Amino acid sequence: MKFFPLLWSSLWRKKIRTIFTLLSVFIAFLLFGLLMTIRGAFSFGVDIAGIDRLVLIHKVSLIMPLPVSYLERLKATEGVTLATHNTWFGGVYQDPANFFAQIAVEPETFMKIYPEYVVPPDDMTAWLADRQGVMVGVDLANRFGWKVGDRIPIIGTIWQPKQGQVWEFNIAGIYDGEPGVDKTQFFFRYDYLDENRLQGEGAVGWYIVKIADPSQAQRMGARFDSMFANSSAETKTTTEKGFVEGFAKQVGDIGAIMVAILVAVLFTMLLVAANTMAQSVRERTSEMGVLKTLGFSNAAVLTLILSESVLIAVIGGSLGLGLSWLLVQQGDPTGGLLPIFVLPTRDVMIGGVMVVVLGLVAGALPAFTAMNLKITDALRRG
Repeated sequence: MKFFPLLWSSLWRKKIRTIFTLLSVFIAFLLFGLLMTIRGAFSFGVDIAGIDRLVLIHKVSLIMPLPVSYLERLKATEGVTLATHNTWFGGVYQDPANFFAQIAVEPETFMKIYPEYVVPPDDMTAWLADRQGVMVGVDLANRFGWKVGDRIPIIGTIWQPKQGQVWEFNIAGIYDGEPGVDKTQFFFRYDYLDENRLQGEGAVGWYIVKIADPSQAQRMGARFDSMFANSSAETKTTTEKGFVEGFAKQVGDIGAIMVAILVAVLFTMLLVAANTMAQSVRERTSEMGVLKTLGFSNAAVLTLILSESVLIAVIGGSLGLGLSWLLVQQGDPTGGLLPIFVLPTRDVMIGGVMVVVLGLVAGALPAFTAMNLKITDALRRG
């Protein structure tokens, strides 16, 4: 008797029960893929945050500005290779629902500190030549159908222009980036903002400092904060990774919430699969006795039951992970609120391992029960 035909026929002995079990596993791993994608979207930037980059914000709150005069002192500090500043703009394009990050930067130093942003040389030259120039991410450009040369009006909210309410920008270039880079951002020149805003001249949002020795991050951060202690704008320095994580956690610890949901779903799925396998083995007690009578060893019976359990998990789990991957390929369904909407290969591999583990754990007890079943007892119960 061949093993695989026996395995396949055993799997479909109760078609309705098998189908519902497959659907349960399918839904569990579809949720796994989507929840891991959302978890990653809310922690965007953490994985690529530079270990040699420190972020200085106002000690009271991120929304409090810092003086632009701090920049020269930071640049002059021993151990600093580059320093720049960013300022959140928070304007509205056409409709408040069209949310995307708009940040005023110093183009040259910003792009040196963030080499993961890929900008064509001609686009960079055009940006430096145009005070109203803006560099937009490829995903943002695709979202609104923008192209180089387009003129983009943004309604000021935090920063009002000296005349009217609308800021005018020219798309000087479109940046791309390596996986994990947010390609939905809108970077424009700080000098344009500072010269034309109604109030707040000389203020910036936060500083980014690249240091020569990442192992000295804690010491350098303490040094920066001591430099501005007892001033009107004291600072709080953290690593860029800590800054990004803190920014994401303003809406709650999404990662912990996602993991908690997944644990509950997968534990429930484990109970369902284990119950299915236990019931299947109980119904086939006499068959187990016959198989042993025909010469199947205890190890062969154990392998048969475990293989059946793993096969159910693999079919359902693979379909679930596959569909979640296809759905994620369609892009951010929120219209820009989750700019990095990808299912990492690492999470797909973790899901694949979990599929196999689920099958093994669900089938373990029924398989050991069948393996230790005596032929006489099996035939008597049948």
